[in-house]
Amino acid sequence: MKVLYIVTAYDRHPGDVITPWLVETIRGLRVRGVEVEVLAPAYRGQPGGWIEGVRVHRFRYAPRWWEDLTHDQTAPDRVREKPWYLALVPGYVLSGMWAAWRLARRGGFDVVHVHWPIPHALLGLAARRAGGQPLVCTFHGVELTWTRHQLRALLPFLRYVIRTADAVTANSTYTAGMIRAVEDRRVEIVPFGATVDVPATIAEPRVRGRGEPFELLFVGRLVERKGVHVLLEALPRVLERQQVRLRIVGDGPLRRQLERQAERLGLKDVVRFEGFVTAEALARAFAECDAFVLPAVVDRKGDTEGLGVVLLEALGYGKPVVASAAGGIVDVIRHEQTGLLVPPGDAGALAAAIERLAADSELGRELGRG
Repeated sequence: MKVLYIVTAYDRHPGDVITPWLVETIRGLRVRGVEVEVLAPAYRGQPGGWIEGVRVHRFRYAPRWWEDLTHDQTAPDRVREKPWYLALVPGYVLSGMWAAWRLARRGGFDVVHVHWPIPHALLGLAARRAGGQPLVCTFHGVELTWTRHQLRALLPFLRYVIRTADAVTANSTYTAGMIRAVEDRRVEIVPFGATVDVPATIAEPRVRGRGEPFELLFVGRLVERKGVHVLLEALPRVLERQQVRLRIVGDGPLRRQLERQAERLGLKDVVRFEGFVTAEALARAFAECDAFVLPAVVDRKGDTEGLGVVLLEALGYGKPVVASAAGGIVDVIRHEQTGLLVPPGDAGALAAAIERLAADSELGRELGRG
């Protein structure tokens, strides 16, 4: 079988950290004998080619110095931050449709699989029209939130896509529920798996020494829906009873604001912002922490975590998790079995859950074992 994946972004070079879950998914399909090619937008003029054995086709949609609508951050986040990026969308869609049509005509694909169907279903429909292949649409949540709240004029198109796709999948029960709220049809739930390998040399569980602070880890983009501002608000309450440190791995538009918040709360020596790190450094951060935290919230645009793949990565390292009971997180974390769930946006409840883990090392080991 030969599949064409149509996606928002794909690794620009070996070891890139743009879509590690997608790279892992394609690797697993290839092991099972499925040949996969990828169609993605260009990044600043980058041509297509081969990335770790995967043929990647890239379509140009603007002068190279403007071709960063995707990759550096999600397109919705980019447009929220700089609304003029909306001017790139027509060229993006038209160029993508043309590229998909040409590939489907000559590529010999058996299936076209679209991720983030708003707007990529247009590319998938062009491919299906050209080659007649079945069309699979996979929703991740953010595109549904945007359409239902900010782009309601696109709802008829969204209903059409959901109704006419040959198969529809979602990354969580939360996302599946949003799909069915738009158009009632069968939705397969396919959560994407963990993407961080556990190197044998650093896989041994961390043993906290007497008097050492409890090490917390957050990994993700620094955007509102991740809830890092709530975590920072919770830490002074935790520090009244427990010694803790927090490592924040990742970057995003709210980094400077969050750094200022940490300073204002007197957390300069407690919180370390590390930005983007290498895959090896990320693996070491997972191995060295005592607990992983994902304090997701529903942001002002109505968006939240569609799944939280990073939670699967933390569980793969045997780490207990403290997370919000929001979005697709509840599909991953079972309260008091693999982690502790708290109401989203509740800094007091988040602080209490962190304190509980810091004070009870045996509880952390039990939750980490799942």
